[in-house]
Amino acid sequence: MSRLTWHGHSCFTLETGDGTRIMFDPWLDENPVADIRADAVGELDYILVSHGHFDHFADCVKLAKQTGATVVSTFELVAFCQKQGVEKGHGMNIGGAHKFPFGRVKLTPALHTGSIDGDEDGAFTTDCSGFLLTLNDGRRLYHAGDTALITDMQLLRGQVDVALLPIGDNYTMGPEDAARAVEFIEPKTVVPMHYNTFDLIRQDPEEFRRLVGGRATVEVLEPGGSLDI
Repeated sequence: MSRLTWHGHSCFTLETGDGTRIMFDPWLDENPVADIRADAVGELDYILVSHGHFDHFADCVKLAKQTGATVVSTFELVAFCQKQGVEKGHGMNIGGAHKFPFGRVKLTPALHTGSIDGDEDGAFTTDCSGFLLTLNDGRRLYHAGDTALITDMQLLRGQVDVALLPIGDNYTMGPEDAARAVEFIEPKTVVPMHYNTFDLIRQDPEEFRRLVGGRATVEVLEPGGSLDI
């Protein structure tokens, strides 16, 4: 069994059954709702980053240097991290998959604008992605990243146990489109993310639960809250 912990916004830590620690979209130090700061993270083995916007990437380089974690993302974003002194990186691209010691990771499409926080020259502008993880115990986790509702999500039907979906609207899907994404994907469990960090993306997760209805179990976490998967 693995444990998933939400740190607010789109940042999660996944600790797999074999003890591997994976962080998604690290934004902690300037995150107004985060339960921890970067210095308190502890050990990490991997950092998976969906794209380079500050609210998903701001603490990536710091944490990679602090923990020695391997950064997994698009080729360009990993190259940027290595230019900043990160020693371990694994670059990929949309639609590609790779088998890591903890399981298989596939980069999935996400429809969103792309830039990398800190890239002053714009030399590493990159596409955005989500992640489909198939862990060694067979459990399947989908982190959608920042995305609009896209028909490609239908290709995930039957492949996802737990889906992490943005519901904040304005910058990503809102509750209605996220509920439609649940129809497309048919996960067993869905965890809303990327909402209530700022007033502009304030949403009621209970309304999202109502919209999903009986199509999936909606687990609403508070920052610092965990879910066994």
